[in-house]
Amino acid sequence: MHSNEIRYFLAVANTGSLSAASKQLFVAVSAISRQIQQLEARMGATLFERHARGMVLNDAGQILENHVRKSMRDMEFAIAEIQGLKAVRRTVIRMACTDGPAFDLLPQVFARFRAINPGVMFYLNVVTASQIPEMVRSGDCDLALQFSLSPERGVDVLASYAAPVRMAMRPDHPLADAEVQLSDLHPYPLALNEQGSTIRQLFDLSCRMSGIFLEPALSCNRFSTLYDFMLSTPGAIVACSHYSVLFKARRDNLVIKSINIEQLSQRTLQLQTQAGRHRSAALSQFIDFICQQLETEGRAFIRDFAL
Repeated sequence: MHSNEIRYFLAVANTGSLSAASKQLFVAVSAISRQIQQLEARMGATLFERHARGMVLNDAGQILENHVRKSMRDMEFAIAEIQGLKAVRRTVIRMACTDGPAFDLLPQVFARFRAINPGVMFYLNVVTASQIPEMVRSGDCDLALQFSLSPERGVDVLASYAAPVRMAMRPDHPLADAEVQLSDLHPYPLALNEQGSTIRQLFDLSCRMSGIFLEPALSCNRFSTLYDFMLSTPGAIVACSHYSVLFKARRDNLVIKSINIEQLSQRTLQLQTQAGRHRSAALSQFIDFICQQLETEGRAFIRDFAL
């Protein structure tokens, strides 16, 4: 479509008549009429209902107007982002996540991204797994990171990574050099997420199917509390994903153990956004960056901890 056709089409749609559009554009009525006719011929459909007092968009015209205005908005977004990048203007990326990624993973990823993009700021909202899908669908966040057991309606999953439940312990733990079975955990203080969390659901399901009863010494909805309890308590073990301790595990010289039970491998770590959502240049860059970090750091963790 030619730019004049679109420009004249929008002018008539806005003003409601050829004569009013002519005054607005300083173009002859005949020229506008001719461009509208050419556009309708190109579309293969009439776009206006012609009345004695003016012209009104019909259903086809409204569809075209919606698409044209969306394209114009997208172009404005692109121009604003390009100008913003050139001027190093501040950009805020709004994220939502569950408690696990907020403990270690995201602070490190934010810091690394800002080291090369100092104009980008982050707002992180830490919520429950049940709250995240609605936040994504409603556009209350630009991006979400959560452990998930099933797909969600109206949510685009940009990337997904296997996130089995693992056992983290201090290097002086009696099980540090052993292959660990679920029954081996019984004598030791366990730190587990609260009931209803995805990790607790899988852990409790595994116990029931194995005929094992394990009562946590500490149950909490904050992973930082569980983690500090494990570090401070002799013999303690905390159940987590390796993504929750992706960087701290090395710093604190932890031992990470897998338990070969199918139910403990049913979670994934998902990067999510609203279906059909416009992405700014900064957001697109961050999506590429966090996916690269999760991929490379995840592989390195599994290799280094022999998982």
